[in-house]
Amino acid sequence: MTTTVLVSVAASVLVSLLVVTVVVLLLRRKPARPQVHNGRHDEVERVLADLNSRMDAMSREVSEALTRTQEESRRTRVLGELGGTIDLDEVLSRTVDAAGSLRGVDAAMVKLTGSSDEPLAATGITPDEIEEYAVGEVPAGRRIRSLHLDYGAGEATPSESRVRPILAGLAVPIRGELDTIGLLTVFSRTSRQGLEPDVVAELEALTLRAGPAIENARRFREARHQADLDALTGLHNRRYFHETLARETARAQRYNRRLALIVLDLDDFKAINDRIGHLAGDTVLAEVAERVRDVVRQSDIACRVGGDELAVILPESALADAEQLYRRIQTAVSSRPITHAGRLLLSAGIAELRSQDDPFALFQRADEALYRAKQAGKGRVASETAGIGATPLPHESQSTAFGKDG
Repeated sequence: MTTTVLVSVAASVLVSLLVVTVVVLLLRRKPARPQVHNGRHDEVERVLADLNSRMDAMSREVSEALTRTQEESRRTRVLGELGGTIDLDEVLSRTVDAAGSLRGVDAAMVKLTGSSDEPLAATGITPDEIEEYAVGEVPAGRRIRSLHLDYGAGEATPSESRVRPILAGLAVPIRGELDTIGLLTVFSRTSRQGLEPDVVAELEALTLRAGPAIENARRFREARHQADLDALTGLHNRRYFHETLARETARAQRYNRRLALIVLDLDDFKAINDRIGHLAGDTVLAEVAERVRDVVRQSDIACRVGGDELAVILPESALADAEQLYRRIQTAVSSRPITHAGRLLLSAGIAELRSQDDPFALFQRADEALYRAKQAGKGRVASETAGIGATPLPHESQSTAFGKDG
């Protein structure tokens, strides 16, 4: 199509140059009578005015044609790239970018079905507008192709006065292999009449391509998530712990940020296993892990690193933050009895990243602090700052739960 447009432009330019040449030659001819000259001059001016008008119209048409060609080329490229990645965020971003580039579309968003933390990708629309204008529930009917949305007069609130209000929208279900998996919604700030039929057809074609790509990326994310979890406790597993500790250590070193680590161990867990059996012991571990998950911050990464040993990575945190979190975990675990085991205590070692550290050095210091805490009694926390084998810090000499060792 681009080649056709360029050929048409070249032909039009040649014709225009020929007409201009003829006009110039007519003007240079010496007239026999003044009145004939005046009439010919007027005629030439009319021809020139008409030519200018035609040239302006042709320039606009060519410009619009080139713009449409570029947009179509970009959408074709994006559609082809949808299946080229299995990263869910990237698939959603490419989908909304393709939708947002369509004629008459001022904003676009994708919402997937499922849990509330499913990704939402958007362009050209604010979070407040999403709350105001988004379709809450995804239509489930298989025969629903699209929903036209009318938002009335669209009067802007004072806080939105600099942004045109959304007047209309179109919501297109995204189909998976078996059912509806999401909704692609586009919005217009300029017209309540809705999108042109060819644009609606393009949106429907886009969702047909996006559906399988989103479903594949979603499955990959779920599989990867399951592979990162410990089957018994639901915490992140040992492999994920070491990968994340290495990544967070590198990030903290690069940007000069703080990073802390807690390594935890259930006191007397071997005796509990011997008393109630390993199957019941697994139940105890699972219940302890659940209580740990309930108190860690959203930014913290809780993991099971082996047996009854747990660890929590604390980005943007210092020793004091790690000790405070340990106290919360200890309270959550020991405040009420664990099924089959009664009241339990946790011992912990904490360490903070140093400038020369690698992930192994940080983990080793926290693990050595844990060993020192367990040597001192039960329900203890030891900090790396006391040194290996040194006398515990003042706060380490206090039993955290019951006031004495047992």
